[in-house]
Amino acid sequence: MTLLNDRPEHELTHAPAGVSPASPLASLRMFARYKAWANGITYTAVRALPDGEALRPRQTRFGNMVHTLNHVYVIDDIFKAHLQGTKHGYTARNTKDTPPLEDLWRSVQAMDAWYIDYADALTERDLGELIHFEFVGGGDGAMTREEMLLHIVNHGTYHRGFVADMLFQAGAASPANDLPVFLRDAYRRS
Repeated sequence: MTLLNDRPEHELTHAPAGVSPASPLASLRMFARYKAWANGITYTAVRALPDGEALRPRQTRFGNMVHTLNHVYVIDDIFKAHLQGTKHGYTARNTKDTPPLEDLWRSVQAMDAWYIDYADALTERDLGELIHFEFVGGGDGAMTREEMLLHIVNHGTYHRGFVADMLFQAGAASPANDLPVFLRDAYRRS
C-alpha cells in the first residue's frame, strides 16, 4: 500500500473525475480526502510537541493524545474489515498499549490511503448495500457502505477535537482542520 506521503498532493486534494460533484459518491470521495488531510494537520501538530508531551496523562477518555489517535485508527480498521467482509480481531475499541507516535502515523497514512482508494472504487449502487456486522462490545449491527464511510469521517473529526483541546492544554496551537478550511485551502474541484 502506498503511504499518503508518497502520493502526489493532487491525488489527495483533487476531486476524482467522472462523478457529478453533487452526487453522494462525490461527497464520500471528498470526505475520504478531507479525513486524510485533517489527520495530516493533526499529526503534524502532535509530532511537533516537545518529547513526552503527546503521551502526557490528561483528563480525557483515552488518557493522552496518542492513545486517543490510536482509538481513531482502531475504529477505522474495524470498519475497514466490515467493509471487506473480514474479521478484524479486535476485542476492544482501542489497544491496551499505546503505539509509538511515528508507527501510528505511518499506519494512519496507509489507512487513509486505503479509504481514499476504496471510496474511489465505489459505484453509486454500492453505497446502499447493507452490511451486517457484530459490534466489538457485542450485539448485531447493520449499516450501508455509505453510512460506514460517513461514520469513520465523523468519528475521526470528533476525536481530533479532543486532541485539539489537549494541544491547547499543552500550550500548542491546533491548526484549523474544519471541512470549510479544507474546501477553501486544499480541495480542488476539477
